[in-house]
Amino acid sequence: MYEHLVVFKFNTNISPAKQQELLDQLLSFRDRIPGILDISAGINLTEETANIQGYTLGLRVTFENLESLRSYGPHPIHQEFVKSLDGMLDNVIVVDYPKV
Repeated sequence: MYEHLVVFKFNTNISPAKQQELLDQLLSFRDRIPGILDISAGINLTEETANIQGYTLGLRVTFENLESLRSYGPHPIHQEFVKSLDGMLDNVIVVDYPKV
């Protein structure tokens, strides 16, 4: 299994409705993209304000194997989501690692 972690930093304030729309899209990946075992996403509510640095949305995806992780990036549903973020992001951090 592999874990895929992503945190998003938006360059503009997005409405709560838009935040929920993005979360719903991310969570729908589980049933629409092969190889996903588990997924969670949410708005950053940390009280450690020194650490938030403007990153507001987090995502964790557990994949069956490395092949599933590698197939995820170019998958049309994932690419559609990425394109929907065009012009909205200042930065994205991605971390992938094998789950032990």
